[in-house]
Amino acid sequence: MNNQETLALFGDEADEKFMKGEVLQMIFHNPDNLFSVARIEVKETNTDWDERDIIVTGIFPKLEPQEVYLFYGKMQEHAKFGQQFKAERFHKEMPQTREGVVAYLSGELFKGIGKKTAENIVAVLGEDAISIILNDPDRLSEVPKLPKNTADSLLATLRENQGLEHVMIGLNDYGFGPQLSMKIFQAYKQNALEVLEKNPYKLIEDVKGIGFQRADELGRRLGLNGNHPDRIRAGLLFTLDTDSIRDGNVYTEREELIEKTRSLLMESAPEPVLQEEIDRELTALGDLDKVVVENTRIYLPSLYFAESGFAHHIKRIMKQTEYEEQFPESEFLLALGELEERIGVSYGDSQKEALQTALTSPMLVLTGGPGTGKTTVIKGIVELFSELHGVSLDPHAYKDGDAFPVLLAAPTGRAAKRMSESTGLPAMTIHRLLGMNGQEDLSDDSERAIEGRLLIVDEMSMVDIWLANQLFRALPSHIQVILVGDEDQLPSVGPGQVLRDILRSEIAPTVELTDIYRQKDGSSIIQMAHDIKAGFLPADFTKNSKDRSFFHCSVNQIAEVVDQVVQNAKEKGFRARDIQVLAPIYRGPAGINVLNRNLQEIFNPNESGKRKEIAYGDVKYRVHDKVLQLINQPEKNVFNGDIGEIVSMQYAKENTEKQDMITVQFDQTEVSYYKQEFNQLTHAYCCSIHKAQGSEFPIVIMPVVRSYYRMLRRDLLYTGVTRSQQFLILCGEEEAFRMGVERVNDTSRKTTLESRLVSEEDLARQSSLKILTAENLTEIDPMIGMADITPYEFMA
Repeated sequence: MNNQETLALFGDEADEKFMKGEVLQMIFHNPDNLFSVARIEVKETNTDWDERDIIVTGIFPKLEPQEVYLFYGKMQEHAKFGQQFKAERFHKEMPQTREGVVAYLSGELFKGIGKKTAENIVAVLGEDAISIILNDPDRLSEVPKLPKNTADSLLATLRENQGLEHVMIGLNDYGFGPQLSMKIFQAYKQNALEVLEKNPYKLIEDVKGIGFQRADELGRRLGLNGNHPDRIRAGLLFTLDTDSIRDGNVYTEREELIEKTRSLLMESAPEPVLQEEIDRELTALGDLDKVVVENTRIYLPSLYFAESGFAHHIKRIMKQTEYEEQFPESEFLLALGELEERIGVSYGDSQKEALQTALTSPMLVLTGGPGTGKTTVIKGIVELFSELHGVSLDPHAYKDGDAFPVLLAAPTGRAAKRMSESTGLPAMTIHRLLGMNGQEDLSDDSERAIEGRLLIVDEMSMVDIWLANQLFRALPSHIQVILVGDEDQLPSVGPGQVLRDILRSEIAPTVELTDIYRQKDGSSIIQMAHDIKAGFLPADFTKNSKDRSFFHCSVNQIAEVVDQVVQNAKEKGFRARDIQVLAPIYRGPAGINVLNRNLQEIFNPNESGKRKEIAYGDVKYRVHDKVLQLINQPEKNVFNGDIGEIVSMQYAKENTEKQDMITVQFDQTEVSYYKQEFNQLTHAYCCSIHKAQGSEFPIVIMPVVRSYYRMLRRDLLYTGVTRSQQFLILCGEEEAFRMGVERVNDTSRKTTLESRLVSEEDLARQSSLKILTAENLTEIDPMIGMADITPYEFMA
């Protein structure tokens, strides 16, 4: 491609600045998003830059040293490194003379083409041979004695090296910026433009960040309007996906899906779309296996197979019968007595029932609210399993390759840490247990296998149907499984309501712990949590007690009240890690963003301006800031919801990568982030109740006002209150709290797991299962023999 062609593609030279130069050094290159920093020797430019070399930044692949590239973009001033050239588009400079083209084609890049063959190509196609081949590959057939395999290899190599430029230019014409263009290129490579022009709606399925509206704009430009089949099918799939991601549904009813899709299609096109047209394309999607149709229910295939697969694997595990009489009851009672004496605990009758059921059944579901002793039961199960089966709980007793018999897992890192602290055994996230990186999509069907004899999963209410299936399909049939959770907490962020459906199906023995052990010291937090769970606030809700306070204030006073409470706690010696502010929304005067900015100035101010500080968007990070991890990164041993502290930071000039860097300490794990990875972090002085699920904090401050109305529900308030271990400070409007407690989650998720779990054989088995409830536990005294036990030994 010559300079005239380049200018025609990129724009008039007078309108757009360019840098042409030879690559001296690739300073930084991120293979995931292709953000790159290179130093080039300037050969030509239309800017006022007059120095020998310059730093070029932008989205492009790893450049070849000593090759010449042409970059188009603009000059920008970097706060620390001065003038740089920010490239928005680029292209590799091709040789302009016959001799140069011959030398290029006969180089090491093109296998099987020597100088003589290259000369033949140039003799036939001329000095513009490269652009001619790319635009019209059939012209290679004009070159005499050029084998077809050599011609194919030449074309493939040219496309590989020149295709990105061609695609980026084309995508820019369609209005895509560099980052989104790069995502499209990574999905389709050199075929990107062909795919887009044939069916732009395919982008919705394959490229994260492109929704229906964006694809529909392209569709209209390409003439795919109104009732075009591709448009209708894309609308159906987009609606079905949105329904599962936004509302947590595993399926959508056919008529509801058709009506929602029709509304979507009519929003952006004046042409009417008939229901029968949508119904016809929905049937076509079923024939293409893009959706699964079951009676009137429509599923995304990934969710259908996750739900049916999970049901299958639960039944597979429940078929085990060898656990029922593996040791006599007298042996269990003897071991239980020795355990109680050794750890200084006297288990209540319901807890003993849970322990015995866990050890004599293939599966147990253990539920209960805060303070009911779930953690104590978990520890007891582990200890008794070790004693009765004669296995060691010392991880060092197992050689490499030998599976540790007891596996402890939870959906979040902090919940896993709590399990480890309470049992003294290693625990990990479910993702890490499965060897997953947390970025897998719903269609991932990689084979995974877990070895072990006992698996305990805590915080099961947070596990969605996809992760549940991934976990259970990896389990051996002989393993015993204990699922622990609180069904009254918030449901999983992802689709499904796994714990609730298992409980309703009654396929597995269930023990519900209802006696509150943590009330012994007069904890009003635990009692209030159980009142909220029952649907009302106590009469003394606004009355201050030794562990709970309430401050009346309006939405515009929330920030000031929170600041005062936190300042007072700080003066009493509490640190940022001890205090967690929880709010349900991000924006507004009482939102997470405002509260985080204020709290940073209390806990970690930079009044003198001398402390290291790195800006990312409108957020400023400082050493000692409390931060929250937003995505799973198992390879770094850090997970969504983990809270850490920034322990160091480096400016770009201080490291070899020439990038700003932050290092965060998460418990025992230290993780470093370059600037393009800062989107994985956010400040954690205040976080959402969803993000706090699975964690507990000494002090919780929770504002609630009527402007939060959209998020005010009983399960959300219950989850927030139960994050507090010692002190709970509530602020806001009493009426807003009452409104939230009275308002239940009336958007029940559409799932079919319960019905898949229940079959004739399951119904027969259920009649023999003993389910412990509040009604048959009324005569049990949970405090017998517990005079010397503190409530915090029984924290869930």
